[in-house]
Amino acid sequence: MSLFDLRLQDVHNKLSQKELSVTELVDESFARIKATEASIQAFLTLNEEGARLHAAELDKQLQAGAERGLLFGLPAGIKDNIVTEGLRTTCASQFLDNYNPIYDGTVVSKLKSAQSVTIGKLNMDEFAMGGSNENSSYYPTRNPWNTEYVPGGSSGASAASVAAGQVYFSLGSDTGGSIRQPAAYCGIVGLKPTYGLVSRFGLVAFASSLDQIGPLTKNVEDSAFVLQAIAGYDAKDSTSANVSIPDYTSALTGDVKGLRIAVPKEYLGEGVDPKVKEAVLNALKVYESLGATWEEVSLPHTEYAIAAYYLLASSEASSNLARFDGVRYGVRADNPANLIDLYRKSRSEGFGPEVKRRIMLGTYALSSGYYDAYYLKAQKVRTLIKQDFDQVFEKYDVVIGPTAPTAAFKLGEQVGDPLTMYLNDICTIPVSLAGVPAISIPCGQAEGLPIGLQIIGKAFDESTVLRAAHAFEQNTEFHKLRPQL
Repeated sequence: MSLFDLRLQDVHNKLSQKELSVTELVDESFARIKATEASIQAFLTLNEEGARLHAAELDKQLQAGAERGLLFGLPAGIKDNIVTEGLRTTCASQFLDNYNPIYDGTVVSKLKSAQSVTIGKLNMDEFAMGGSNENSSYYPTRNPWNTEYVPGGSSGASAASVAAGQVYFSLGSDTGGSIRQPAAYCGIVGLKPTYGLVSRFGLVAFASSLDQIGPLTKNVEDSAFVLQAIAGYDAKDSTSANVSIPDYTSALTGDVKGLRIAVPKEYLGEGVDPKVKEAVLNALKVYESLGATWEEVSLPHTEYAIAAYYLLASSEASSNLARFDGVRYGVRADNPANLIDLYRKSRSEGFGPEVKRRIMLGTYALSSGYYDAYYLKAQKVRTLIKQDFDQVFEKYDVVIGPTAPTAAFKLGEQVGDPLTMYLNDICTIPVSLAGVPAISIPCGQAEGLPIGLQIIGKAFDESTVLRAAHAFEQNTEFHKLRPQL
């Protein structure tokens, strides 16, 4: 059994009793990477020298009996759109191929305070734009359950690295489902917190009103531990919420008796694979056996979510990515005729096709004469979608449905059909537009590939989401399944 299969509390106990060292944990991580990376391709940059030095330092603290942080000694992977001081951060784009940040994002600083060890930076769709990891400008990451299939995206490598046992946990970012969908495809736990709960300072912006950082872990308990470490107000992020942070692990009671569950009919309708629907209905039976109740409800504006999302996210992307012009950041084109030519050549050479597609869509939606027709209308639809959730949460504690309509698809199968690719996010995008928290946990399999169950909660009520997820997990075996590599 891998050291990474141990519960977090068991790792702590072994460290305390000197039965295990941080160096051994880090050795386990790099040994696993060496054994599996050729087939998974999860990492863009490894931090082997830095990680080993950090591990040795932590071992000295351990021997000296120093106080240990919440995630002491645990090897972690960081998605490559979260800046790390002195460690290359590319966003999987050639534009930032040579970018070495001079500061840490707030979540990275918090993980350092919690004394976890950064193993390296994880692959992703370029600038987080994609749902399969095939838009990375370096190479696609592969699904550990079947390397002919995608791991999801854009945090595909964050999910694949945990599923493959390369790291104990990882951080990803979620704009329209980029933590939850890859977690579902790779059979692990992925949590998108409420917008504003976790600081975005140091996250390279894609769509600022939607982006959110969250943990990817093997189980719900680990997710609660990591969330505890990274949540909280940050004055460096103007959208950070100044709310009290509860003890998330205290919510993991296993008791869901009386929990009121809403199941949107739109999430189990046309386009949902029958095996996915069956897995979700079986999960609801588990909840019934534990004393929870469920009813079918309607989120009537769900059908407009994808159109609204791609207008809003692309519009924000066209604005956020305007800073990448070859002058200050990243790649600079050779021999430009003038300044305008420098901008044009640098952006043409630096961005990949999906990023260009979204910049053009967003720029068009924001242009004079079209703003009211597209961007403003999409904002109004977003409000209607949020109101749908508000009304449901007046009567119910959580909303449950599939994370994605299908299990993972084959590499190359949808890369030439962006509209089909976008539709994979139909169950996750409404949650992002509403800004509420949601978690994906394993709930079944289809042809040997994992299926994810999505549990959605009220804003800043991560405790109930984690409680519901943990109760299901403790009464099923899906989270114990591991891919054979």
